Amino acid sequence: MLLTIATTHQPATDLGYLLHKHPSRCQSFSLSFGEAHVFYPEATKEQCTAALLLDINPVKLVRKRTLTLDAYVNDRPYVASSFFSVAISQVFGTALGGRCKDKPELVETAIPLVAKISVLPCYSGEGFLRELFEPLGYQVSLQNYPLDETFPEWGESKYFTVELQNTLPLSLLLSHLYVLIPVLDNNKHYWVNEEEVEKLLRHGEGWLKEHPLKEEITKRYLKRQYRLTRSALAQLTEPNEPDPDSAEENHDKEEAAVEKPLSLNKQRLNSVVEVLKQNNAKKIVDLGCGQGNLLKLLLKDSYFEKITGVDVSYRYLEITKERLERLHLPRNEWEKLQLIQSGLTYTDKRITGYDAAAVIEVIEHLDLPRLSAFERVLFEFAKPQTVIVTTPNVEYNVKFESLPAGTLRHKDHRFEWTRAEFQKWAKEVGENFSYSVEFQSVGEEELEVGSPTQMAVFSANS
Repeated sequence: MLLTIATTHQPATDLGYLLHKHPSRCQSFSLSFGEAHVFYPEATKEQCTAALLLDINPVKLVRKRTLTLDAYVNDRPYVASSFFSVAISQVFGTALGGRCKDKPELVETAIPLVAKISVLPCYSGEGFLRELFEPLGYQVSLQNYPLDETFPEWGESKYFTVELQNTLPLSLLLSHLYVLIPVLDNNKHYWVNEEEVEKLLRHGEGWLKEHPLKEEITKRYLKRQYRLTRSALAQLTEPNEPDPDSAEENHDKEEAAVEKPLSLNKQRLNSVVEVLKQNNAKKIVDLGCGQGNLLKLLLKDSYFEKITGVDVSYRYLEITKERLERLHLPRNEWEKLQLIQSGLTYTDKRITGYDAAAVIEVIEHLDLPRLSAFERVLFEFAKPQTVIVTTPNVEYNVKFESLPAGTLRHKDHRFEWTRAEFQKWAKEVGENFSYSVEFQSVGEEELEVGSPTQMAVFSANS
């Protein structure tokens, strides 16, 4: 079994600090079922690759077991399986736990990573592999193998070489592999009990709860044991947690109160509608539509032919539906509206085929690893001709008398960017996904601090 992890983060040899394995040494580790080896095929400042090679010992596998043909004839020594997850936890345990003594600042840093697994079994086929990893922001490349090259009529095998590319903290990559490799292993080698539930919740923290295949992942990881699966899913959807939608609604009201003297929300929405018309966009998807303020304007305007609102909050979508129903519009106007519950960092076929996507005051609610995943979902997968993104200008915050110094406008904001930071991000996105970008100000512009809201208008390069 072989796993390689490569990075072009500068200096790339920082990967050795994160893994706690020196690039100039080849190290071996004895495990109960074989031996693991760690080495670096390349280690320069520009690019560094670490390899984990797991050598399964067939004798150790059958020791203390009733000897059957299956004990000797199987694919265990050659394909990534639950053995590999154990090797990751024992050999890369410090990195998996998110600890780095020498360079602690690297632990939470999102860096470009490419993981390659040779070979991974998947009985459910290529589609299932993609459904596991693409929602987490990975660019997935697969190579399938025939059952026998001599007899092509036998078809394809269940084995794949899988390459996963993403920008995220190394500990998060290892957590994804630790959980998802056993999900593909129909013959998990160790006993599953309550301790495995705790491991799943610990290593799935921050991403499993929102994964579209959460239930299937949980069921497979726990070997379809109903009692354990039910326990894990109950903890993933803990009913005693504070209602996030209610808290978000209160934060929205606080932000609106700060911006109300400027009528900023109205100016934002009118600016977006104007840009949509300038770009001849008639089929619009509003990503992170919230309570439907933009949808209301679009629905009342006969210029627009298809309008879709997307939000992860079912409660917000219910509020949106109730508010829009009060418009008492003709039936033909209602037919052009669609509301979809979906996470913005997950690929969803329902958001493709639109002229334009509106992303109004959304990106600042995403932490950087999830923002990277959202970029790919929007610009690489959905690929609308036009994308409009607005976000607060943090430089302008000093003009809000009711906002304490150093405070962001919304308690859920992960960041608020300066004009230079926003433009740098937007230009990089444009270069990465072949879009040109122009910038506009929303609200009255001050000489020193700019306007309260900044807008980027992306146009797909032909």
